Amino acid sequence: MDAMETLCPACRDGEMAFDGARSFGLYRDSLRAAILLLKFSRRERWGTKLGSLLAPVCESLEASRDAGEAILIPVPLHTARQRERGYNQAELLALGLVRTLPRLPSGAELRLDKGILKKIRATPPQAGLSVTARHENVRGVFAVTAPERVRDRVIILVDDVMTTGATLSSCATALKRAGARRVLGLTLARATPQFPDFGINRDGVSVDGFASRRP
Repeated sequence: MDAMETLCPACRDGEMAFDGARSFGLYRDSLRAAILLLKFSRRERWGTKLGSLLAPVCESLEASRDAGEAILIPVPLHTARQRERGYNQAELLALGLVRTLPRLPSGAELRLDKGILKKIRATPPQAGLSVTARHENVRGVFAVTAPERVRDRVIILVDDVMTTGATLSSCATALKRAGARRVLGLTLARATPQFPDFGINRDGVSVDGFASRRP
């Protein structure tokens, strides 16, 4: 699947709760290395720089062109995971995006709100799980803290990697139950069977040129 394609076959078949999703690139080479270092080697300062790469992808989302005010929501970590890591990489990506793209092509403001969605239960990492196990792992683990802030809004979810779409779909389910009009997914990378998100080697990665070329 092309990383810029709006909907994968599973999404078009109605298996996902979100209305569309796009990614900057495939989960490979320098982009993969940068994401791993951001998440596991405390390269926190890279988060906003990588997030700026999402600006043209966000502009290309069809629904963003007439969205009115869209709310940008990073996929949350459970509080225990965030304490362990020290930050949420999705928040840093979202911050980099909104600094680079404060308004959508329609002229509407793109507003970051990191407090609307919470992960209410800790779960094992998704990497390495089967498709079915991924969906079960994140079923019902997200909750909306302020439904009035998402009601009838277009929501753009930001995360680092999309593999099966299970996490984005679980987030979208919670948001739509709270009244969100549309939910779109925006990720830095798209994992595929050829470029999976398991078998991670956290050592010896190189990021030469990660910000200067698209994978």
